[in-house]
Amino acid sequence: MREIVLDTETTGLSPQGGDRLVEIGCVELINHIPTGKHFHVYINPQRSMPEEAFRVHGLSEEFLSDKPLFAAIIDDFLAFIGDATLVIHNAPFDMGFLNAQLINAGRTALANPVIDTVMVARQKHPGARVSLDALCKHYGIDNSRRTLHGALLDSEILAEVYLELIGGKQVSLALMADEGANAGSIVADRIPVRPRPAPLPNRITAAEADAHAAFIAKMGDSAIWGRYAPSQAAG
Repeated sequence: MREIVLDTETTGLSPQGGDRLVEIGCVELINHIPTGKHFHVYINPQRSMPEEAFRVHGLSEEFLSDKPLFAAIIDDFLAFIGDATLVIHNAPFDMGFLNAQLINAGRTALANPVIDTVMVARQKHPGARVSLDALCKHYGIDNSRRTLHGALLDSEILAEVYLELIGGKQVSLALMADEGANAGSIVADRIPVRPRPAPLPNRITAAEADAHAAFIAKMGDSAIWGRYAPSQAAG
């Protein structure tokens, strides 16, 4: 199962009002495990950078002036995400910008399945704060590098948060075990445990065995311990 954790930075809040993308960051997950593959690009928005947006991500108009236009990165971006499920924190915001600029460039809107981690977090933690920073604090995820918003860094952090939201590391381990069993890997090819050449000596004293047997007898004939009591008493 392939998923792409995605984040963007913009010049503001409204693509309809003239705001534009300035950064896209994506990381790839296979069966909820980061593969190390990522897509990252800065984009020249061809407009000024409002002070409010600059304070959020630190990307200046001067820094972005020699970066590629959105139209120039579309094919690489679409090739990277493919038809994978997109995992996004507050998905309507990022998808709104991506689709608006794709349509403005004469392309079609994205049809990928989308998981909004804000909605997942609200369902799992009703009434709690669900910002990325708040979720990092809740799950003990180090976000000390996040002095400013950055699309790639935020995608990497969100990937860790997403894993915790859907059940933690147990999810990945279960998927790995299932795949291993199907593929005949080491999960399915474990070496059988050999019996001991001589049984261990019984560490239960006769008095302890008698007391245990008396306790089990009080439970009645249907007690499950009755199946094991004779062997324990015999040592």
